[in-house]
Amino acid sequence: MGSTSRESYFVFMNYDPQYERLKADRSKRGTHELDLYLSRKHDELLASTLEPGSYKKTSSLVIVDGFAVEIIEEQANVLRSASGVRVVEKNEEVA
Repeated sequence: MGSTSRESYFVFMNYDPQYERLKADRSKRGTHELDLYLSRKHDELLASTLEPGSYKKTSSLVIVDGFAVEIIEEQANVLRSASGVRVVEKNEEVA
């Protein structure tokens, strides 16, 4: 049985042509649109996959199509099988 305490995980998404198009636009407007697009995309994935209130998204990562989220191990396994998700990795702190 997995851990029941939340830990930080990174979730990286599969290739998305819309992300690539928005990332290529280096204008201020393009940067803003990319931020909005990724935040909405990541929020929708979490909302459609996990129970509301059972996770805490801490950031969307613009340099790569991914995000950081605080979840339990069982939820990480659920996200690993979600459509559009490439990799889910636990954030291992290096001392």
